[in-house]
Amino acid sequence: MEDVRIDKYLWSIRAFKTRSDATTACNGGKVRLNGADVKPSKQVRVGDTIVVRKGAVTYTYKVLALVDKRQGPKLVPEYAENLTPQEELDKLRAPVETFFLKRDRGTGRPTKKDRRQMDSLWETLEYYDEE
Repeated sequence: MEDVRIDKYLWSIRAFKTRSDATTACNGGKVRLNGADVKPSKQVRVGDTIVVRKGAVTYTYKVLALVDKRQGPKLVPEYAENLTPQEELDKLRAPVETFFLKRDRGTGRPTKKDRRQMDSLWETLEYYDEE
């Protein structure tokens, strides 16, 4: 095997769950081969360096051997060396920050209970206006 498409290779080494995900990432500019953006049909060769950006983490792989069929997790190190720095991997363990913990009373949209109270107040006011 002389060369393999990059989308197929990334799927084979389990960088992406599906081949279409790998293709979409290549088309979206999230995959670089030896420092250059690539299309899904770009050929990979032994010794190439692949950089994949998935979410907040940027993974780096070195091609050790070519493969075009999906491999089991235990066999992946035979085909690709993971060169991802530890700082990038630590981003996976970072706590997820919540943007909305508690709404102060009277701010934002009314809750269902607040809305019912407002409706009953309006009905009461309309009743007194009629008299």
